[in-house]
Amino acid sequence: MSDANPGEPGRADDRELLARHVAGDADAFGELVRRHRDRLWAVALRTLGDREEAADAVQDALVSAYRAAHTFRGDSAVTTWLHRITVNACLDRARKAATRRTAPLDDTERLERLLEPHESAEAPAERQDLHRQLLAALATLPAEQRAALVLVDMQGYSVAEVSRILDVPTGTVKSRCARGRAKLVPMLTHLRTDPVDNTTSGRGRNRSQGTPVPPAAESRDPNAVKGGGGRT
Repeated sequence: MSDANPGEPGRADDRELLARHVAGDADAFGELVRRHRDRLWAVALRTLGDREEAADAVQDALVSAYRAAHTFRGDSAVTTWLHRITVNACLDRARKAATRRTAPLDDTERLERLLEPHESAEAPAERQDLHRQLLAALATLPAEQRAALVLVDMQGYSVAEVSRILDVPTGTVKSRCARGRAKLVPMLTHLRTDPVDNTTSGRGRNRSQGTPVPPAAESRDPNAVKGGGGRT
């Protein structure tokens, strides 16, 4: 991932905005949030599977990034740094939820909340059901495996990029993805011949053919993620 931001000439790149924030620019961090909020939200939502938890995780991450901006050393892209903080916030929440969970929410009820109103109105019923089954299967994975699969198979990041985001060796990313896919396959085998399963088209850069994990619905509401310091 790069800090280059295509757009109007003279537009500040991510590193410059972060430096301005550290120097006291009150608007710089807000611009960073606007640029990257949607992708951070998508990663959090797909990793945690719950809108409220995802929103809180992104807020936690943005607050942490706001406060720790002075520690950024430039050895990775700002986007990688933000994603790393967000994924760590998600994993922290997933681990805490696992230790305190006594009565899990019904999967169908929870996953229904992931479907956007526009998708529910426009997508065929079969596609909605497919999404529910795939997300339910994904939710059964350990948090670390789920995060790796979300980033690689659903967000389309390369293994090398995910290695930097998760701050683990590439071999660990590959292992987590392989283990996660191996656990998903038995649960999803019955979907392979489904006529609405288009996952073999290879939308993700690193998707293994025959492993049907299409993207989940993303939030289109710019206010869905609460601000993390700075103007949003």
